[in-house]
Amino acid sequence: MKRLFLATAITLLACTGAYAASPACEAQATEKKLSGAAKTSFVQKCDKDAAAAAQKLCGAKAQEKKLSGAAKASFEKKCVTDNTDAVAKAESMCETQAMDKKLAGAAKTSFVKKCVTDAAAVK
Repeated sequence: MKRLFLATAITLLACTGAYAASPACEAQATEKKLSGAAKTSFVQKCDKDAAAAAQKLCGAKAQEKKLSGAAKASFEKKCVTDNTDAVAKAESMCETQAMDKKLAGAAKTSFVKKCVTDAAAVK
């Protein structure tokens, strides 16, 4: 159990160690015409949310493959790296679709969440 916790902690630290904004989150900030501190805050939250969604997706994939220990940690690290930008792009696409449908509040949140989940399942 300690090894599993340690592997997960190392994976999370590796994901958050160096901050580099994803192009998809930068594009969303530009689309929203954000600048300065608002843009920085938005991009950081967007990247964090995308990484969390990718981590959840990759954890499920690792469990599906019945991986454990170092193999699981290695798989999740690569998977998160590969999928973080894809999740951010999916979020951007889903946000745009929600705006096109004129959704707001809980309906928008629910739609975007389902849309991102569906997009991740397709990949």
